[in-house]
Amino acid sequence: MSSPAFPHPRLYNNDIAPVQREGRHWNAYNVFTMWANDVHSLGNYTFAIGLFALGLGAWQILLTFAIGAAILFALLTLSGFLGEQTGLPFPVVSRIAFGIRGGRVSAICRGGIAIVWFGIQTYLAANVLNALLVSFIPSLGGLEQVTFLGLSALGWASFVALWAVQIVIVSYGMTMVRHYIAFAGPIILVTMLAIAGWVLIRAHFTIAWSINQPLTGIPMWEMIFAGACLWVVIYGTFALNVCDFTRCVGTKRAVVLGNLSGILLNMMLFALIVIVLAGAQFQINGAIIKSPADIVRTIDSPIWRIAASLSLIVLTIAVNLVANFVAPNYMLCDLFPRWLTFRRAGLVTAIIGLVILPWNLYNSPLVINYFLGGLGAILGPFFGLIMVDYWVIRRQRINIPDLYSESPDGTYYYRDGFNPRAFYALVPAAVISIAVALIPVFHAVSDFSWIVGAVIAAVLHLILAPQRQTYEHVEGEAIARPSQ
Repeated sequence: MSSPAFPHPRLYNNDIAPVQREGRHWNAYNVFTMWANDVHSLGNYTFAIGLFALGLGAWQILLTFAIGAAILFALLTLSGFLGEQTGLPFPVVSRIAFGIRGGRVSAICRGGIAIVWFGIQTYLAANVLNALLVSFIPSLGGLEQVTFLGLSALGWASFVALWAVQIVIVSYGMTMVRHYIAFAGPIILVTMLAIAGWVLIRAHFTIAWSINQPLTGIPMWEMIFAGACLWVVIYGTFALNVCDFTRCVGTKRAVVLGNLSGILLNMMLFALIVIVLAGAQFQINGAIIKSPADIVRTIDSPIWRIAASLSLIVLTIAVNLVANFVAPNYMLCDLFPRWLTFRRAGLVTAIIGLVILPWNLYNSPLVINYFLGGLGAILGPFFGLIMVDYWVIRRQRINIPDLYSESPDGTYYYRDGFNPRAFYALVPAAVISIAVALIPVFHAVSDFSWIVGAVIAAVLHLILAPQRQTYEHVEGEAIARPSQ
């Protein structure tokens, strides 16, 4: 009987192969701009301004994001090191703990959520483009009265245009993604600082430090810690697959410096901008905005309004590329390595993101709160298990070639490609995490569901994993590909 092919074509293609150590092009600046784009997303501003609306004042908001940023710096640096050390994308990293076939479960959960959010974020960017077009060509407003499958004709035109732009960018691979986020990062920071400065001038350089009836005492501290935890949850999805990007980073130092500036410092800058936007607007007219887009609509100068609107569109595309496009592309390459390249997978991702009609999903509380909320809660256990498996149980000793082998003697073959012990730890942790997130009786601690699931899965995996087993470290340079 002949031995299985190696690397096996059901487990390997050029896009999910390890990245060679020599010639990696990502540096600390690339890591910083990745976070500069993602942190300043419109969704994040809506969340953060919501803390102001709920009664947190300036120093409480700063403390909330300081706590959240410190936790995220630790988690994302651990996860980022994994990518830098192995050169592996997330679906292949998942094989280490769950098996060469079992690893697809975590990749599908992460990629599935990302596809839905890819469609939603594209829809939100299309709304900004719609408003910009109608403000300068009022006759286009008539196209908003004609609807098809829940979206106006103008909405379809804007959505498809932005959808196509993202397909073109991804068609050039991770090299173009790197160039785009490096280009977009400074634009986003300058735009947000300019919007904050503009509203501060309108408020005569005065801001309201809180709403008229701010939270105090125990409710205030509960909101601070709940807000910090929710900030961690927002990045819980990205914490899983940040290795998709750091696999192209040359050194640990670049990961640390990029995370230090992009997470710790950048998130505190984000919090300061939130305080200025929310506090200055509240000082002007007592209104609480939902996002910077609300302020952009009030800019009188057509030129500045165009510039700000286009910057928000550039931002949303950058966020989509980083958080919602790359993960499903690698997921699809992992599922169908013989047929799908990164470029072809990008087209499939985009088509799925269109046919699910994301605007209808976005307007459905059931989908957002239960489907996406439930899936999001599952990602905590995946993260906790994968991290403790790599850092504590295996102590960073990975046989990289065996991750692409279907040999029954392979390190990660386990039982028909699945590691039962890992799933025994995962399932109860995921059930508990979902219950805490969605069942009303746990409402008081629902914001902590991701962390609860991560800790339970990590502890159970430590208990169930084979004791006193030794692990061999084998580099994957022989089957690696050049960096992009």
